Order: sequence, then structure tokens, then C-alpha cells
Amino acid sequence: MRFQQSILASFVPGLALAITPPNINGMSIVWSEDFEGPAGGSPSGSTWNVMDAINTNNEVQTYTTSNNNVQISGGGTIQFVPRKSPSGLWTSGRIETKDSWTPAPGKVMSIQANILLGNNPIINKQGLWPAFWALGDAMRHGTQWPAAGEIDIMEQVNGLLTGYGTVHCGSSVGGPCNEPLGRAQATAMPADGFHTWGVTIDRTNDDWTAQTITWHLDGNVYSTLTGADINDAPIWSSLAHSPLYILLNVAVGGDWPGLPNLLTLGGYGSMMEVQWVAVYSS
Repeated sequence: MRFQQSILASFVPGLALAITPPNINGMSIVWSEDFEGPAGGSPSGSTWNVMDAINTNNEVQTYTTSNNNVQISGGGTIQFVPRKSPSGLWTSGRIETKDSWTPAPGKVMSIQANILLGNNPIINKQGLWPAFWALGDAMRHGTQWPAAGEIDIMEQVNGLLTGYGTVHCGSSVGGPCNEPLGRAQATAMPADGFHTWGVTIDRTNDDWTAQTITWHLDGNVYSTLTGADINDAPIWSSLAHSPLYILLNVAVGGDWPGLPNLLTLGGYGSMMEVQWVAVYSS
């Protein structure tokens, strides 16, 4: 595995020192992860659950705990590498924080990560679906999706240079989040390099209808959702007032990107790499 990792690292520039989350004026870092550790290692078991029993969205991959699919790089990043076996079976990686964080009344909370998406133009990425997102902790206590609330901070499908920010909420069909599609907005995204994706929940207004969830790329807001847009206080609370845990994964196939085709390659060039994840609060 160390030999494999050294090959992986050679395809990604700048794997030298860990880069920590930047300071933001008026906010403090309440939690962060900079993925320090030995090459080929697993993410910290005290912080992350490495998932291997997920079956959703008609995806074709099997999530594993193997460092073939999710591993510390040894250069201050974590790498997610979907792989296709000689027989055409796909495996990939998904991690979830053990802890969750709640936007406090009268405060602002932001969840951000610095992410590199595989940018090898030779690789066909049909069916690949990297994501950085948050789920309502109520999911872990029996509340069903989408009533528990979901905020997708960054999703990309099929390697196209479009990033999506989405919420899922309420009932499984229709409702204020237009399920099962959700309420989504898109932004053009750069073709290469690390970029910071984030979502910010602002509860500084006592009127919940005037509170906001904003999505931003490299500090530039590209989508805003208000309580008034949802127009349902309990449902807004599931998104903006309730504990959220953080997820990172690369799915393969599924209802949105569709099936990978015969040209979709697994492994090098088709991974997601993350330098840091942080939760900020005012």
C-alpha cells in the first residue's frame, strides 16, 4: 500500500506540509481536521467513521474501509479513490464525523473544506460523484430522510465543471425541498487546484424567516436560501437549528450521474483529495 500511495502522491502537486484552515474575521474555529498522519493510514478513528454498509441512490460502488479507497496521503491530505476491479466491480470511500455541530441562536456557523477534484483530462469520469455534505444528526436517532435534513455543500457529477449546493428536507415527495430532487443551485467551478467550498448558516436574526443558509466557493457566495423560502418553521429548524454531522465521499453511478460506462477508469486521476475540514462559529 505504501508503494501505491507513493504513486498516488506523484500525481498530485504540493503534497508537502499540511495546510490548516484559515482564520476568518469575526469567527472562531470550533473544530478542524488537517489529516496529518502516515502515508497509507486511515483517518482518525476517534474523529471519523469509515463507512462500509451504505446502499442508496442506486449507486453501484461498495464502500470499504480499505486504504485502497480512502487513505491519508502522508502529506497532510486525505484521498478518496474509486476503483474498478478487472471484473468491473466498483469500490470507493466514504467517511462521516462522529460528532455533530449545531448552529447556535444569534450566531453564525460555517462548515468548510479545501478540496481538489481529480483533474486528469484523459480520464473519463462518467458516473463519478464526489461530495462534501452534512446530514441532520436526527438520522442517527431514527428520523427518516429527508425529514432529518441534509445540506449538500459541494457535489459534482461526471467530471463536469459545475458544482452544486442543495438542501433536502421535509417529506419524501414534493414539499418545500421539491423531493426527491431537493432545492439545488449551481456554480461554475475551476478545472484544477484546491478550492474552498463552504456553507454558512446565519441565525443572527431573531425572525427565522429572515435567517439564511448561503453556499460559497472560495469565499464567493453563489446561492442563498432563507427561512421564508422554506416557509415552514419545523422544517427550517431541521436544516438551520439542528445538529449536523459532516460527510465526504465519492460515489459511483446512481440516479443522478447515471451508470459509469466502459471507458470510466478507477484509481489515479479520478479521486477527491481534501486538505482540511473546519467548523467555524461567531
